Amino acid sequence: MSQAAELDNGLVVATHGRHVVVETPEGRRLICHPRGKKSQAVVGDRVLWLASGDEGTIEKIETRRNLFYRQDEVRTKSFAANLDQVLILIAAEPEFSESQLARALIAAEAERITPIIALNKSDLAEPFACAWVRLEPYRRMGYTVLPLALKPKAEGMVPELDTLRAQLQAKTTLVLGPSGAGKSTLINQLVPGAQVLTGEISTALNSGKHTTTSTHWYWADEARSMALIDSPGFQEFGLQHIDPMHLASLMPDLKTWVKNCKFYNCTHLHEPGCGVISALKSDATPPEISATRYKIYSDLFAELSQRRY
Repeated sequence: MSQAAELDNGLVVATHGRHVVVETPEGRRLICHPRGKKSQAVVGDRVLWLASGDEGTIEKIETRRNLFYRQDEVRTKSFAANLDQVLILIAAEPEFSESQLARALIAAEAERITPIIALNKSDLAEPFACAWVRLEPYRRMGYTVLPLALKPKAEGMVPELDTLRAQLQAKTTLVLGPSGAGKSTLINQLVPGAQVLTGEISTALNSGKHTTTSTHWYWADEARSMALIDSPGFQEFGLQHIDPMHLASLMPDLKTWVKNCKFYNCTHLHEPGCGVISALKSDATPPEISATRYKIYSDLFAELSQRRY
């Protein structure tokens, strides 16, 4: 039998360094290693692997539908592949960064992945009300924005989770957000026993060392149709892979007005006859483009236009 005939299908469900955990169609999980010096596989990848004792070798990564990642001047950080959705979890307190939210949304738009925004700590009346108002432009853009009140030791399910769960059914969803937003609490509420599974994978990958893996795939139902991918928290979200001239097309509130621009190569910063600037300066209520969103665009355009030589 040829080597090609001996290859098995698998799904990457965890990564750590050069090693990955692959799940077989039957649900068995095992450690696999890359064929070369550097592992290119990420959580969510469909792979072909070759058995070698109790472990395996990744022989091929199947073509991806998409890849959600961030990139700064130094390195590229891939979160996961083959996603249906990205759930961006933020909190009313401490105050979330709208710039980081916008960057995550732009990264999702670039890969044609549907984003969902969930605002945690709806039980904190005043901070939540202020945060909800800040998210009004995003609701007008058509993004789904859901309230949550996650409690680490809550008994039973949080009522608001029913609405979120309906959004997650039969989908592969990356759970993304800054540290402290409540990602671990959310995963543990939606996936009973998630902490135990995380510990088992970490122990296997690190030979018992107390080091957790960076990203995990969890099945949230017995039918294994609803998948959640837990990612590490982040403080920065680089978008160096985005062409600044394409930036406006990835921001729905700006994209609407680009077609009104006089010049095809308009930067929407200073040109006469710019549809975006006209919308920004209009007296419409609510505003067509918020001043905050436009500042995010102009700051990000400047950042992406700086090229290192």
